[in-house]
Amino acid sequence: MVTTVHRPTNDTVANVSTHAAPDAIFQVRFNRHRDELERLFTSLYNDPAAFNALLDAMSDAAAARPQDLRMLDVEREADPQWYKRGDMFGMTMYTDLFAGDLKSLAKKIPYLKEQKLTYLHLMPLLQMPHPNNDGGYAVEDFDTVDPQLGTNEDLANLTKQLRAAGISLCLDFVMNHTASTHRWAKAAQSGDPEYQDYYFCYDDRTIPDQYDAVVPQVFPNTAPGNFTWNESMGKWVMTQFYPFQWDLNYRNPKVLVAMMSSVMHLANLGVEVFRIDAVPYIWKQLGTNCRNLPQVHTIVRILRIILECVCPAVVLKGEVVMAPKELAAYFGTPQAPECHMLYNVSVMVNLWSALASQDTRLLKAQLDGLNALPDNCWFVNYLRCHDDIGWGLDEDEERRLGIDPLLHKEFLYHFYEGAVPGSWSMGELYNYDEVTRDARSCGTTASLCGIEKAIITHDQPSLKRGVQRDLLMHRAMAFLRGFPMLNCGDEIAQLNGWAYKDDPDRVEDSRNLHRSKFDWSAAALRDTPSTLQHELWEGMESLRVMRDDPCFAPDAWVSTWDTFNDAVLAVVRKVNGADARTAGAGMAGAAGGAADGTDGERTIVGLFNFSGYPQHVHLNGSQYVMNAMDTDLAPYEARIVLR
Repeated sequence: MVTTVHRPTNDTVANVSTHAAPDAIFQVRFNRHRDELERLFTSLYNDPAAFNALLDAMSDAAAARPQDLRMLDVEREADPQWYKRGDMFGMTMYTDLFAGDLKSLAKKIPYLKEQKLTYLHLMPLLQMPHPNNDGGYAVEDFDTVDPQLGTNEDLANLTKQLRAAGISLCLDFVMNHTASTHRWAKAAQSGDPEYQDYYFCYDDRTIPDQYDAVVPQVFPNTAPGNFTWNESMGKWVMTQFYPFQWDLNYRNPKVLVAMMSSVMHLANLGVEVFRIDAVPYIWKQLGTNCRNLPQVHTIVRILRIILECVCPAVVLKGEVVMAPKELAAYFGTPQAPECHMLYNVSVMVNLWSALASQDTRLLKAQLDGLNALPDNCWFVNYLRCHDDIGWGLDEDEERRLGIDPLLHKEFLYHFYEGAVPGSWSMGELYNYDEVTRDARSCGTTASLCGIEKAIITHDQPSLKRGVQRDLLMHRAMAFLRGFPMLNCGDEIAQLNGWAYKDDPDRVEDSRNLHRSKFDWSAAALRDTPSTLQHELWEGMESLRVMRDDPCFAPDAWVSTWDTFNDAVLAVVRKVNGADARTAGAGMAGAAGGAADGTDGERTIVGLFNFSGYPQHVHLNGSQYVMNAMDTDLAPYEARIVLR
């Protein structure tokens, strides 16, 4: 049945009682967006029946939304910046590597609460083929939890327990492709033309060759080309990632409606954040590079509208591994927002570049570009995640600074595999390409920072330096605009998992180096003084103490500051208003007990020495920000100063 819209006299949810019928609240929200939703949908598809199918799916999902989640919707509508608060603190992990399955993970919630987490990102856990699933990013059922990890009921129970602990669950939603074992792909392989139109299937190489002429390869070494020949179907199928991942055809409205329905289904299981995977790739158009096309933004905006109508407690996090100039578009505008936040891939890469080169100029330039983005742009900052470090630096800025982009990239990935004289790192290359000389890097934070090598060589001074590097990187990351997300195991200095080389199903993917089982025996040492685990655990606690400051409010002003020393990064945070006068004594004490500046203003400065040598810095004063300062920093020191 097609959704019928009745327009109330006052088009605000606030004037609809939270005890009203669910469809009444949905109608109010829907009325705000119906015209725009229809206009956007029609710009992609001339298919009224498909639009009505989407409206039906939205109405059904709204009616099925559990009562506790409806209450959360109302709370979040009253606090729309909840995900920007200074106390936001995240972690990402694989369910099976951390706990085994969802039921077992729920029993580990006390460990997460110890860390005062407010955000948990679980790597893909929907039904997937085994073993070829690209870490779960090949999905064969978007509505069902993988049986090896549990059931939909287990997921709903977990999200409920996490909410009770103050933790929002984030899940990946893989929009670009399905597994080749998905029911749609199976139907396509059996010759069904309806489902072949869910993908990009061609009888010969004519059109694939036209795509390949301009579309970059994602994995030129391990999965070259953008198409795979399917023998059972007798056609070429687009597979931009791996051959077992078939790209979806969003030019077919049935694909969009089905995928949006799955998002709403997962939201009703209690998922509060969706990381939309590989979103720049989802629209394909012959003659283009099939990246960042306008239709991508139309689809993301449609998704945002659907969420605001059906489940407004839910937010979108985009995975956009693109140049900084491409990022702002994925936030949309204040009038027509798209993603609530993005993965801060570019800053992650620049942090590692600064550490290896002991030069913060590229990092500072990157931060200046991101800090200049509009207020609606928000980031999740991190050092390591499930993926590799792709050395996508700003080549124009490198040339301006007199840095050869290719030589610098080669230096970085060889440094982090430990192949450069003086390197303290132990990592591995991923996807090395002999032709382009491109490669990416793998490894855990601790191993890349020198802790593993120091342990192996029984070098205590080097171990101390490795810990200093690790904490410096985390403190710098956590000080930036956005909120920090740890990679599970970083809080206990988990090292590389070299055992993956003994597993024939995992040995071909070096990213498994940092995808090893959580070391619970090491975690047990977190409360034992003088242990490595205790030092890192306390270091992560210091991040939360640091961020418990008014200067981490969502509306804080954030900027880099010149230090007249390329090895040292300075970042200034300033907040105005009543919040500035409620500063906690902990931060004041950490900053030496200095008083606030102008009444109603508070400014803190983060100084981060990316060098292994002592450094002197000078910061010019500003009438409107802070007084000038001179100070000396120890090797790899991170210091927070109240100005």
